[in-house]
Amino acid sequence: MPDQTAAPRPTLEAVAERAGVSRATVSRVVNGGSGVREALVEKVRRAVDELGYVPNQAARTLVTRRTGAVAVIVAEPEAKVFTNPFFAEQLLGISRELTAHDLQLVLLLVEGNADYERVGRYLAGGHVDGALLFSLHDEDPLPAITRRIGIPTVFGGRPGWRDAEGDRSILYVDTDNRGGAREAVRHLLSLGRSRIATITGPMDQTASADRLDGFHDLLMDADPQLVVEGDFTEAGGARAMAVLLDRVPDLDAVFVASDLMASGALRLLRERGRRVPQDVAVVGFDDVTSVAELTDPPLTTVRQEIAEMGRLMVRLLLRDLDRRAKGDGPGRPLTSLVIPTRLIRRATA
Repeated sequence: MPDQTAAPRPTLEAVAERAGVSRATVSRVVNGGSGVREALVEKVRRAVDELGYVPNQAARTLVTRRTGAVAVIVAEPEAKVFTNPFFAEQLLGISRELTAHDLQLVLLLVEGNADYERVGRYLAGGHVDGALLFSLHDEDPLPAITRRIGIPTVFGGRPGWRDAEGDRSILYVDTDNRGGAREAVRHLLSLGRSRIATITGPMDQTASADRLDGFHDLLMDADPQLVVEGDFTEAGGARAMAVLLDRVPDLDAVFVASDLMASGALRLLRERGRRVPQDVAVVGFDDVTSVAELTDPPLTTVRQEIAEMGRLMVRLLLRDLDRRAKGDGPGRPLTSLVIPTRLIRRATA
């Protein structure tokens, strides 16, 4: 019968003995400390690999005051998060960057009061080093929760609550929503279109408001009948397109504030017998490949670097955590980031 006794777990002392260094040196290397010569670092790492040493996370947390985990909080219901490819791309960027830094992603979804209370308790319990928040709506309690707890936080998208604009301590990563919308409308105007409508996202989100502002930058006198609010879903895009056609049957172009809504708008236009782009030109926003390249016809859209935004959120958070750990004084403050967009021309416009 084979021996069922588990082999003893390698200890810090065993690694030190194998590497020929002190226990304190091994601890500094394993926990990411500084002040160890590169030659000794290599010895320790070689000993760790040879022995299969795995740091005790509880002990490591006591030394570094880090948990090695980051909360990613999405203020949307599960059904929307897991069916919208925008969230998949952003989470992919976040996950890859966290993995590159040997950190764990803890995904938290909120859609009701009980969820906010649960998330607040979890964050206050010290289970994560920081938080990444995105898809916030007006009056969302999450910013107040993270501020009260004092946990380092980076927001996905420009914060829209009262007094947020002038607060330099708030860190966020966003795309140039307004500029991208202007580019979309400018393209439609260059095609000679004169009855240009728009389907917005939910107007309690800053991205939707910024994209509508970009639309109005070039069409200041647009008929209010040409503006319909959507919900960033395919079905919502189809419903909004139906409203527009009923209101303004002679419209000849539409800027849609997301690719997913644009796919629904294209389906509705086909059902109504409208040719795209001959009768109605369509421009979306996002350039989610799994949507934009598979619509019929393929979608002209404004590209935002969704996965890159996720990566940059992680990097900004880690820089903030490092500054706090080092006790840096005022110095040069960290700044939020806004990524440029570009128009991707395909067949719909």
